[in-house]
Amino acid sequence: MTAKPQAPAKKARSTAAPRGGWQDRLSNAALSTAIALLRLLPVRSRLALTSWLVRRLLAPALGYHARVEANLDHVWPGTPPARKTAIAEAAIDNLARALVENYDPAEMLKRGAAYPVTGPGLAPFEAARAEGRPVILLTGHYGSPICARSALVARGHRVAGLLRPMANPYANARYIQNYRDVCEPVFEQGPAGLKALLKHVRGGGILAMAFDVFESAGPPLDFLGQPAPTSLAPAEIAVKTGALLLPYFGIRRADRYGFDTVIEEPIPHGDPRGMMQEATRRLEARIEADPGQWLWTHRRWKPRRQEKRRRKAEAQARR
Repeated sequence: MTAKPQAPAKKARSTAAPRGGWQDRLSNAALSTAIALLRLLPVRSRLALTSWLVRRLLAPALGYHARVEANLDHVWPGTPPARKTAIAEAAIDNLARALVENYDPAEMLKRGAAYPVTGPGLAPFEAARAEGRPVILLTGHYGSPICARSALVARGHRVAGLLRPMANPYANARYIQNYRDVCEPVFEQGPAGLKALLKHVRGGGILAMAFDVFESAGPPLDFLGQPAPTSLAPAEIAVKTGALLLPYFGIRRADRYGFDTVIEEPIPHGDPRGMMQEATRRLEARIEADPGQWLWTHRRWKPRRQEKRRRKAEAQARR
């Protein structure tokens, strides 16, 4: 007896809201309204109020403090509770200020011109620009990267940016435009963005990018004592194009308004993995010096996902 063919299983209906739907429109409208109201205030008052609102209202609702503490327990076990609270407060304050700063490009450029650019990498940077050599400025989510980029743009340097698109297309459009208002060009991650980025760098341009995000396809590099999957793309692009690879940071001052742009010594070309491990080591040194300036709310390590992948790889190897 021949069995009847089974009907194809119905695809499960997604419960996720489609991108660009009314939820995204509403969310973007709320954010835009809040930003517009905040921008009515003088800049220092605006930054202080945004910090208070995020730390006292938004962060508890989103579980930011718990996420910071989980990250600290992962890399610095035994950190006293009071110390974890202090780091969380400082990190969330920094996140809030960076968020609202992004929405006032003109003020960022004005502030960038008012504060210094220093560091042992400044002379190599200027020499590379004089000879037309491309430069990749590599940073982390530490202090304010947009402040550092603005400081260089204010001094006449055309510093391109690379951004990971936001999930909300309406908020993303404004987010990208803000970076373009500081300086063109700005590239979005993806095949088209990578192609344009390579053309810009090969042509002797400057590119600023952050590297301290979880990259599922990247090798696990040691970061604060724990493996963190990291993209090798910045080093690979530098080697491929001959670009000078320079770690740089926008470091907030104690008043949480002023900042110092510090360009560190170049990372020599070599094995891309070793180059990115050195970039990670530079970021580690900054975090250890002032941990409250790093984005501890970010899921940088994702240990459960890493463990799941490790087990999957081991199972496949045994087949």
